Amino acid sequence: MTVTPSFFRPVAPPQVIENAYTEDQHARLLGIVRDKGPWSLILAQHFKSPDEVIATTSGSVPEGFTPTWDMFLNPVFRGYYGKGQTSLHPEIEDCYYNHKFLDLVRGYWGAEYARPEGMLFNIQGPCQGSASPHLDATRYRGISMHNSPVWLMNTMTKTGLFERWRQKKAQVVTWYYKGRIGGGFNYWPEGPQAQPKQINAPMWGRAVVVENEMLFHTAESNGPAAMRKPEGLAINSLMEPDPDSADGWQITTDGKVIQKVPAEEFRFLVHWGAEVFMGYEELKTALEHTDDLTHDQVFDMMIDDLRARGQTFEVPTDPMTDQKFIGLLTRVYDPGKPAFYPPEPEDIAA
Repeated sequence: MTVTPSFFRPVAPPQVIENAYTEDQHARLLGIVRDKGPWSLILAQHFKSPDEVIATTSGSVPEGFTPTWDMFLNPVFRGYYGKGQTSLHPEIEDCYYNHKFLDLVRGYWGAEYARPEGMLFNIQGPCQGSASPHLDATRYRGISMHNSPVWLMNTMTKTGLFERWRQKKAQVVTWYYKGRIGGGFNYWPEGPQAQPKQINAPMWGRAVVVENEMLFHTAESNGPAAMRKPEGLAINSLMEPDPDSADGWQITTDGKVIQKVPAEEFRFLVHWGAEVFMGYEELKTALEHTDDLTHDQVFDMMIDDLRARGQTFEVPTDPMTDQKFIGLLTRVYDPGKPAFYPPEPEDIAA
């Protein structure tokens, strides 16, 4: 049984804006990336097993199949500018406590209040777009990135059981990419079984205001196909500036350089997120924690729903990490792989 595809619709379609950051802000944001690295893979930071990766995407695997890291490795690396309501770097506080962005997300929701919730960046060279679009981790009152894995929050969203506690959120996602091949943004605004849409590159400071927790999306493939999965890429690979180039980058595994990435193939994404509150009572409930979920409550509700659906299973002693149980949740609540994909970008010689 799957969730009705129409469930996965953002509060409003993505709204495109240009010149999200000033040239000076962009330079400072990129400067932190160059000065504070190296940076590890997104996969390495957020997932303890391949099963958890599957739980965050669309599409599942047959019961008994054992997924491996190689199924998901993509050379996309991540770091953070801010967490919670705190900027981690004083030099970009104007980017984090961003009045323009706060106005945008309030307008996007028609809400009265908003506050910064987090800010991160993704960096990459040539890369294959994901065949399994994903949702961003959804925060619930009492359940957040600070105390819960990404797979759990995404699975909670797919169940539809926890809407009462779901925190309204919005993002301003900005790209800097001048490559000749792909590099856009693919998304499914009417759910993963409906037609996708695409925001095309090149884009330099182009952004979308969006609710990525309810919008299946993924990056479009970018760069020459022969360079998209460098030989030697592993779960512990790192990305950092190339010491032999003023503006290039390199990917290493165990200290060995496995790929040089020229500036013209470098794709830089800045993801700013905010929590949104429609009115004072909603804000007050969140601030005073008068209606928070607990992990025990979450798993009790999931287990009750699985039983109501006729599922037979052994209740795990540690549902947070039990791979068999995570696989069951994925199979039951998975909305299915998208029925339609945008065309792949036309490749040209590297």
